[in-house]
Amino acid sequence: MSKPVLLTVDDDPGVSRAVARDLRRRYAGSYRVVRAESGGQALEALGELRLRGDDTAMLLADHRMPEMNGVEFLERAMDVFPYARRVLLTAYADTDAAIRAINVVDLDHYLLKPWNPPEEKFYPVIDAQLDAWKRTDRRGPGELRVVGHRWSARSYEVRDFLARHQVPYTWLMDGDPEGAELVAAAGAPELPLVVTADGTALAAPSDAELAAAVGLPTAPSTGFYDLIVIGGGPSGLGAAVYGASEGLDTVVVERHALGGQAGQSSRIENYLGFPDGVSGQQLADRARRQADRFGVELLATGEVVALESRGATRVARLSDGTEIAAHAVIVATGVSYRRLDAPGVDGLVGRGVFYGAAVTEAPACANEEVAVIGGANSAGQAAVHLARYAERVHLVVRAGGLEKSMSHYLVEQIAATPNIEVHTGTTVADAEGSDRLERLVVDTPGGTRTIDAHWLFVFIGAQPFTGWLDGYVECDDRGYVVTGPDLVAGGRRPAGWPLQRQPYHLETSVPGVFAAGDVRSESMKRVASAVGDGAMAVALVHRYLEQS
Repeated sequence: MSKPVLLTVDDDPGVSRAVARDLRRRYAGSYRVVRAESGGQALEALGELRLRGDDTAMLLADHRMPEMNGVEFLERAMDVFPYARRVLLTAYADTDAAIRAINVVDLDHYLLKPWNPPEEKFYPVIDAQLDAWKRTDRRGPGELRVVGHRWSARSYEVRDFLARHQVPYTWLMDGDPEGAELVAAAGAPELPLVVTADGTALAAPSDAELAAAVGLPTAPSTGFYDLIVIGGGPSGLGAAVYGASEGLDTVVVERHALGGQAGQSSRIENYLGFPDGVSGQQLADRARRQADRFGVELLATGEVVALESRGATRVARLSDGTEIAAHAVIVATGVSYRRLDAPGVDGLVGRGVFYGAAVTEAPACANEEVAVIGGANSAGQAAVHLARYAERVHLVVRAGGLEKSMSHYLVEQIAATPNIEVHTGTTVADAEGSDRLERLVVDTPGGTRTIDAHWLFVFIGAQPFTGWLDGYVECDDRGYVVTGPDLVAGGRRPAGWPLQRQPYHLETSVPGVFAAGDVRSESMKRVASAVGDGAMAVALVHRYLEQS
């Protein structure tokens, strides 16, 4: 098998030769370096490599090239080699353009020219990118096939699970010829049917079975860690990255998919460092890669059902009975969307009714009428995203307006989107349909109205995922975990608190157990503050360990 290719393109022959020279000097033993002096020439080379069956590990493109700049080239090259790492070469004045390119082509890195000495400024970057490429699952999308009913709740859950873990798959309905053939070959099993690359058939697999089939780690490698992070949203991933980068042996236990609710967001536009916005999935994937690079152990489909103290050790028990212990624990389980209490809704979940963004469903909404319920940022982001596909989006808001609960930039975007219709002072009275959602009945200030929407996305507030704690730590009357100063407000002390000192800022009523992100009482409920909570919690873990 031929060596993977490192392709560099720069319209300045001198720079092009210098890049190729530095690459060959270090990587010629394992990779083949291909040099091009224009975007068109580079695309031709990629086409030939694809025809020969050669793989491409990295694309290094100069930004300022005539006719086709570096970002335009990388955008087209992604269609040929979607798993190649993408690096943009920029001059000092091009930094803003490079940052914008992060969102256009999901850029992996940008390098400022010149990079001398390469041992300090060039090779460490290339080493990291090639290491990430080696660890990327590059299987083709046709290797994993999912067969199911179009309006099956479990079929949707399987597809959503695979999409959020970025596992390529082909979706086949059971009525399609290929889908029917696979079902018959498997002996007409219960659907959904998942057929793996080696031909293994999984009938209605659980999330744990699905994770194991696609190679996601589901079992801990050891029984004891420095730090257990429960939850893989922004706060949990932030804690994991900071913990592992500072030398803590860290494990993240996530019951569904990394990214949490933020990972389902179609577009986050007010997160620092992403001026053109970033999808929740992109942000989650970058955080996952970063955590993986620092050696964080990530457990998929791991549900913690209880915590307990055994002396100075904190023990987490998983739903399968497995126990893992650590010096400290960070609870970052976040929140879930509140269920919509209206007739007909519960029976149609996954069959037209979805909680959260359900980004995988957006393309199927083309030329349809869609309803989004909620008045906060998550609902606004979903409405704007769905408006790109749907004929009309009905934004159903119980309040009298959007201004109090939604960021100003989203209010302006919604007002400027002609196919979004906002219904204020409105609630859902009924969801009608047999096999799928067919229409909604809503109560408006002017009376009852029927909306012929086949899709309903619900964002009506949140409730903390803390029931599993079962009184182990103190929670407020809404179920959010109480931490730090709030535990000693009014001069009181947490019940059973054994130490002379007061709890640290993010520490719970149990020493060594911290809370971060949306699950914490009085938290900001923003991605940036959740990441900050995770970083702060790790700093406090270090303080706790030093004084234990």
